[in-house]
Amino acid sequence: MDLDFGGKTVLVVGGSSGIGNGIAQAFRARGASVHVWGTRAAAADYADNPDSDLEGLTYAQVDVSDFAAVEAAIPGFETLDVLVLSQGTVIYNRGEFEMPGFTKVVDVNLNSLMACAAKFHPMLAAAKGALITISSTAAYHSTRGNPAYAASKVGVVGLTRTLGEAWARDGIRVNGIAPGLVDTKLTKVTTENPARLEGTLKSIPMRRLGLPADMAGVALFLASPLSAYVCGQTIPVDGGLIL
Repeated sequence: MDLDFGGKTVLVVGGSSGIGNGIAQAFRARGASVHVWGTRAAAADYADNPDSDLEGLTYAQVDVSDFAAVEAAIPGFETLDVLVLSQGTVIYNRGEFEMPGFTKVVDVNLNSLMACAAKFHPMLAAAKGALITISSTAAYHSTRGNPAYAASKVGVVGLTRTLGEAWARDGIRVNGIAPGLVDTKLTKVTTENPARLEGTLKSIPMRRLGLPADMAGVALFLASPLSAYVCGQTIPVDGGLIL
């Protein structure tokens, strides 16, 4: 019964593909009414994306890097029990070493999380709900070539701690997940390079890539009464990568 989300409303920002999509579908499978925000104009625009399954989900386009757009967005629900902030981006080929690229990544990966959290704070407080952030194990080590990605993920861990402490008095539990190497479009630079993939798998004690379903299991736990006394924590879900 603890993982029954019947009657609950869930919003997964960045739930149109990848980790966020896996989390969104996991909540839907357990009875929740699930809404997702993505960047494309309509759900049909994800038909060519193998990381995307929007069946049974309510989709809306919101550019979360535009904080005014976040504030102006009219959600298609009146109550909210669980907010999952799974939006993220990365720029390769040293694009994050220039300020336009650095700013873009930090705006999406960190600043937009605060914008979304602040927007839905009243609904979450009314429901005594849960806020779940998605950071990365990149928060715990150097990420060569991606300074904005690394800095933003460190920031998400700190934001999770601080909101966890600040909003506990409102009845909101804030926690996070730090995925390791998960097989999605953002990690193709590794997963589609046989030599790089082989080296990476050797550094993972469980000797496999993570799946969106692996992240979803922990998200369900963090949104459920099973984690009723967990506050402000970020759980690495990485097959042992950072051990």
